[in-house]
Formats: sequence, C-alpha cells, structure tokens
Amino acid sequence: MPTETRNKNQPFRMIAKTLFGLEEILSKELADLGASKLKIMNRSVEFYGDKQLLYEANLWCRTATRILKPFASFKAANEKELYQKVYKIDWENYLGIEQTFAIDAVITKSQFSNSLYVAQKTKDAIVDQFRDKAGRRPSVELNNPDIRINIYIYQNECRLAIDSSGQPLFKRGYRNKTGKAPLNEVLAAGLVLQSEWDKKSSFVDAMCGSGTIVIEAALLARNIAPGLTRKQFCFMNWPDYDQEMFSSICEKAREAIIPKLNFEILAADLREAAVYDSKDNAKEAGVVEDIRFKHSAIKDLIPPESPGVLIINPPYGERVSVNENEIEELYHAIGDAFKRNFAGYDAFVFTGNLVAAKNIGLRTSRRIQMYNGSIECRLLKFEMYQGSRK
Repeated sequence: MPTETRNKNQPFRMIAKTLFGLEEILSKELADLGASKLKIMNRSVEFYGDKQLLYEANLWCRTATRILKPFASFKAANEKELYQKVYKIDWENYLGIEQTFAIDAVITKSQFSNSLYVAQKTKDAIVDQFRDKAGRRPSVELNNPDIRINIYIYQNECRLAIDSSGQPLFKRGYRNKTGKAPLNEVLAAGLVLQSEWDKKSSFVDAMCGSGTIVIEAALLARNIAPGLTRKQFCFMNWPDYDQEMFSSICEKAREAIIPKLNFEILAADLREAAVYDSKDNAKEAGVVEDIRFKHSAIKDLIPPESPGVLIINPPYGERVSVNENEIEELYHAIGDAFKRNFAGYDAFVFTGNLVAAKNIGLRTSRRIQMYNGSIECRLLKFEMYQGSRK
C-alpha cells in the first residue's frame, strides 16, 4: 500500500516497533533478513525494503511488536489544521469503504495533549471524506479492524503510517494458559537473544511460569518463525496483498525448521500448575517434544550438563504482591542455587527489584537495562565458573 503504480520490488521506508532495550537486537534481526538503511531509534528501528521484506519481517522478527509503513507527514498547529490535512489525503488508496478500521495515536512533547482526541479527529476526517465522496463511510472496529492506521505526533510534526501487523506481534497464538504476571512473548524472546545463547548447549528456566522463555528458546533453536502460528496479519487486507508471495515465504519458513534438537531445554517451577500450563502452551507452539518439564524448586533442581544458559524471571513485588522478607529469602536462595547447581552456566536474572537482587550475593558480569511494561528492570548476568575463575 498505497495502490499507485510502482515496481513491487522498489524499496520503501518501514518502521519496526519494539520494547526499550531491544532496539539493537531487532536491528540485527532486520539486517539478517536483508533490510537496508537501518536506523536505531527509541523503541523502534527504521529500515528500507520491499514487499517481500515487509512480509518476512512480520513472520520472522522475534523482537518486533509491529511493522509500520509510513505514507504521509505534515505539520499541524491545532486540531482544525490536523483535521484539514488528514482530510486532504486520498484515503481510498489505503482503506476500502466496506472495510473496518481503527486509529492508534501516540503523542510526544506536543501541544496536543490527548491521544484519544487526536485519534477521534483523525477518524472524523477520514469518514467525512468517504461520506462526502460516496455518501457512505467505513466502520470503526477497535479490537480487530481490517486496516489499522497509526498517527504519531512529535511537537507539531504529524506522521501517518499504516500498520501491517494488526494484532501486536507478541501475540504468537500459542499461549492459552497464563499464570500471574506472564512475560510478553517479545520480551521473553529478547531475553533469550540478549543472553547470546549459542542454540547448541543446554538451556534452563528454573521458574518457568507459563513457559514463555523456554518456548521462545525452543522456537529460536529449531529456527521456527514466530509468526507461523498466527492466522492473520493486517497486510492481508491491503489491496496489493500478494497471497502467492506470502504463501511461498511461509512454505520456505517451514522447510527451514530444524526437525530435532540434540541438547536439552529444561522448564521447571515450584508450582505444579505452572508446569502443566507451560506444557500446554508448548504443545500449542509445536515445541513440547523439545522441552523437558519438571516440578521442582530451584534449590533442588539438577540441570542438564554444562555449558548452558539459565534465565529466570523471579517475582519482584511489583506485578505480583509478595512479602518483602519472602522476596529477600527467595533471592538469597537463588544465589545459593546458582553456586551449588549451575557451575559452568551463564545465569541470568530478569528483575525489577534491584534491592532484592543484592541478596543473590554474586558479582554481575553484565547489567542490561530493560522494561517489563512500565517497570524498569535489569537483566543481570552471573558467570558461574566451573571450579575457580582462574
């Protein structure tokens, strides 16, 4: 999109949205797919590519939340000017009268203070143009629209983009069971990629919850495109959608899947119900045979042979209410378990409670700033040397 005549292989500008701290990893993912002119921005990466790359980015990017295709920009000092300039765009290039649509508005450092109001004025301009031209208008559908329009306003600069993804890309389609405060799938994949795991050695999550981290690790190790489990992307509703091209991309992705792993991925949790939930989710993702599930506390867990990577996301008293003394005891037990059971591992703790993390009692070799929703967190790396460090 848009529908004007052009070489379908001609590169165009796109923006991949992501979570804070994952921009570098997403940029590498896009480069590996063949993207050009990459520019890392705040929670996003700008890049250039053709229609095939747009489809592949939606299918393959593990750390992208949306792939946007910008198509217009202008300055607007007030809501009247915003309405007028949105109205001037030929919306028949982007939206059919029988289709449903939704507007996502984001505002930064602007005289516009209410994103819902900006979305409303943008919607008004679009439907008024259709009504004036055809006497009818497309309908708004907030939850699952055919077409999703993104408007971003910085100061008085307005940028419009069409969203090729629709539902956020972290909605892989496999997670039917969730525990308390489950990790976003994009964040879980980002943790695995941040660990620089080689995809050849043991991998463990000793506090697996609903299993998102181990499932994303298994998908990565078997080279399964995360978008293969999704049934719908918004680009399928665009007038220039090439079904044959996308079917070919999906078929090549299926052919690239590694049939079996020759190392162990282990998911364990103190709560038996969490182990059952994570197993059900792994089944939906098609990787249940690649993961061993165990009902165990971290202090009692005997991991697969080293070397390996361990990633845990323990409670930190923000999203789930936990007694402060219990938190301190838990983190102290984590440190003991690392020293006793995980020699030869790179152990990672993702937490939003840095005070409690001091109770682990080990020196970090790396501290990566990230966010879990609105909570500032750190991914802490502990290198558990076999024998002495020397």
